[in-house]
Amino acid sequence: MKDERVFLWGGGISAAQCEGAWNEGGKSPVAVDFANVAQDRSIRRHSYVDKDGTIGYFPMFGTVEPGQKYVLEDGVYYSNHRGIDFYHHYKEDIALFAEMGFKSLNLSISWARIYPYGYRNGVNQEGVEYYRSVLEELKAHNIEPIVTLYKYDMPVYYEETLGGWENRALIEEFAEFAKVCFTEYKDLVHYWITFNEINVILMMAQLIPHMPLAKLQATYQTIHHQALASARAVKTAHEINPDNKVGCMIASHVAYPYTCDPEDVLNAQEKMMDVFYYSADLMIRGSYPYYAKSIWKKKNVTVHMEAGDAALLKEGKADYLAFSYYSSNTFTTHTDENLETSGGNFSRGAKNPYIKASEWGWPMDPKGLKWLLHDLNQRYEVPLLIVENGLGARDTLEEDGSVHDPYRIEYAREHIRMMMEAVDEGVNLFGYTAWGCIDLIAASTGQISKRYGFIYVDLDDEGNGTLKRYRKDSFYWYKKVIETNGQELD
Repeated sequence: MKDERVFLWGGGISAAQCEGAWNEGGKSPVAVDFANVAQDRSIRRHSYVDKDGTIGYFPMFGTVEPGQKYVLEDGVYYSNHRGIDFYHHYKEDIALFAEMGFKSLNLSISWARIYPYGYRNGVNQEGVEYYRSVLEELKAHNIEPIVTLYKYDMPVYYEETLGGWENRALIEEFAEFAKVCFTEYKDLVHYWITFNEINVILMMAQLIPHMPLAKLQATYQTIHHQALASARAVKTAHEINPDNKVGCMIASHVAYPYTCDPEDVLNAQEKMMDVFYYSADLMIRGSYPYYAKSIWKKKNVTVHMEAGDAALLKEGKADYLAFSYYSSNTFTTHTDENLETSGGNFSRGAKNPYIKASEWGWPMDPKGLKWLLHDLNQRYEVPLLIVENGLGARDTLEEDGSVHDPYRIEYAREHIRMMMEAVDEGVNLFGYTAWGCIDLIAASTGQISKRYGFIYVDLDDEGNGTLKRYRKDSFYWYKKVIETNGQELD
């Protein structure tokens, strides 16, 4: 890249998938603490107990109903309880990130460590001090933290007592949580992200055929409340420290038409509007897009708003657009029983014959990243940040402690190559944080065998292992990429 500004090369992790220590340090449980480890390509499920004592399950991003309580089942391994024990290993892990040359680290703060049982029941000071220690350790290694406030770790307390994000009361709860973080870490953090992949529940809605209207209604109301909570946080962050930069984060959804049939082209455009632009427009432009009413009418939903909501959304626009990118998707209006399907990151479509797929069936499409960068740059005209990009794959730890992962290097190389072309062509991108820079618990499956990291963690899907860290071949490759500012990719 020719731009002389410091580019934020780094990696990304999350509290729920790394920390472990699920019931230590004053932390209360989060929903994912009750999710199992799925098999193969299936999606994990959460367990709950009904009022009559019956055990039941719901898929990822589902919620308990009134009267239901989350429950742990005997004989089930809950991988997020231990994570990779970043809670106790963070100094070792940050030292490894520094060895790779990281300029930045995208990490999340668990709401349940700061306010375990709502803000009226007080701050958990032990949690506040834990994250201060982590952030100070990053500072000691000259690594810029990019802190996400909400990343797949809903405190169970809010679901069981308040009904979750359908309840407007969560806006105030989140605002108080964000305020504590902005205040306590005022001198340690300047880049913030409010909600991780805020649009992912829209993706999930598309995966569930004939979703009940009540669930669909809840989905759109949740997005509205989270957008308002984000806007409150943006305003507070700027008030506490005018130097703060607060971004939104959207799960990418590159939709290709399967054929040149105009119906397929229009369908792909509609997918982008429904799943990506809807949320990005709301948070970057500060208002619902012109086609929102059409979407609500088509889906027969009503988004309940109160006086002042529109003004708050406008006042709390995000400063930059962060996004994840793993793959593209291809869609068609044609019905063909022989048509192969494909999907990745909570999206499904037709198999693209021009693109290879990972073991988990995710299309690998570096050029799709370049397309998306140009698309977002011209549409929103704000700085962009890639906060998740990586390949989930099985790795083998050799007897000498080495891990040879040329497939991961190839994936990252080609995506970074396309990213750099886009930057050279004028895209305003200021950072790239590779997802799962250290092996962690996969969000969708709960597996660690689906490894993303440049650092191998000795742990299996049943919780066996020493937790020892090993440098993979990709560790040394990425170190060279950062040292050369992306000029040396081979």
